[in-house]
Amino acid sequence: MLNLILFDNPTIRQNLLPFTFTRPVAQIRCGIFTIAEKWEKYLKVAPSSSTEVYLTKKFPVTITTDNLWVNGAVCPDAELVAAIHQLNPGDAIVKDSMILAVRTPDDEVPEVITGKVTNYTAPVTIIDQVWKIFQYNGAQIRSDFQLLTKTSRSIGIQDPYTRAYAEENIFIEAGAKVYASVLNASTGPIYIGKNAEVQEGTVIRGPFALGENSVINMAAKMRGDVSIGPGCKVGGEVSTTVFFGYSNKAHDGFLGCSVVGEWCNFGADSNTSNLKNNYEDVKLWNYAKGGFVSTGLMFCGLMMADHTKCGINTMFNTGTVTGVSSNIFGDGFPRNYIPSFAWGGASGFSTYQFEKAMATAAKAMERRGLALTEVDREIYKTLFEMSARERVWEKTK
Repeated sequence: MLNLILFDNPTIRQNLLPFTFTRPVAQIRCGIFTIAEKWEKYLKVAPSSSTEVYLTKKFPVTITTDNLWVNGAVCPDAELVAAIHQLNPGDAIVKDSMILAVRTPDDEVPEVITGKVTNYTAPVTIIDQVWKIFQYNGAQIRSDFQLLTKTSRSIGIQDPYTRAYAEENIFIEAGAKVYASVLNASTGPIYIGKNAEVQEGTVIRGPFALGENSVINMAAKMRGDVSIGPGCKVGGEVSTTVFFGYSNKAHDGFLGCSVVGEWCNFGADSNTSNLKNNYEDVKLWNYAKGGFVSTGLMFCGLMMADHTKCGINTMFNTGTVTGVSSNIFGDGFPRNYIPSFAWGGASGFSTYQFEKAMATAAKAMERRGLALTEVDREIYKTLFEMSARERVWEKTK
């Protein structure tokens, strides 16, 4: 059996910050599954990750004498998987000079391929920019839904007061509960995960995915192209957005064309703009450039990294990026780029002290029955030190 390794392309990894500060590229969720989960389902083998050194204790790589190295930003499909199955030792698949897959006994992706190189000409989905996570989410929900329903059976809608459209496109896992809601799958599939709950009065338009043990709060409006990972609580109005997992947006307020990491929390009535008043393309902060880049999109909202929180009535402007473990509050619009471990809002920021940030992180995880490990603390300590140069207020002291 081949040993599957999902590797981080260094350029792509930089473009996917702040989400890749705390995870390998393949741990990004797009659709129902993370990229790593997609590959595991297609190839029937659990992958390991080749990533940044400071992440390796949490995401160790496994090397054997026959390794299949796959670009962790690439979403699999049947045609690409068929091509990979044809690889002999030393062979590679590339597209536009980018390595998609290499089969090799070496302990790293080689600079020189020893075997046959196949130039892959079919379309391929590559998550190489943060906005592509939400941009491709609807298509990936459809793809993942097809993959999932080949081998599993839905329990169906049990509640007589729930109205469903195109029920054949709705998949409900065991233990899930749906109460007095409207599910419209005529526009795309709807997936409700194991032990998830859709509370009464909710309106869902597909494509939509709700992860295991997640809850949609009463009277929520899920407007399509929305993925919510495991352990989340989400309410209000949400459109074209991905929650990685274990995050809360429990109250009213709009969130659109956005990506939310893990362990984030939105205060009541927080809102995100995803369209500029002049209808120009939205720019986002890019860590590799150290400045803003054009997304080429008219609609783009908030990119919020892990463990970031915002207070009640927070207003995020179009195209806002927040780093890891920031705490945002107060009236007015905060800046469009908020570094990691920032504390404050429109009136200014100070540094969120490391031990206080970790205490908050530990409490948030305890609420889900999980623990902040020493390995986690080491990762966040590294990020705290790395992000000091981004916290401009420290330079002026």
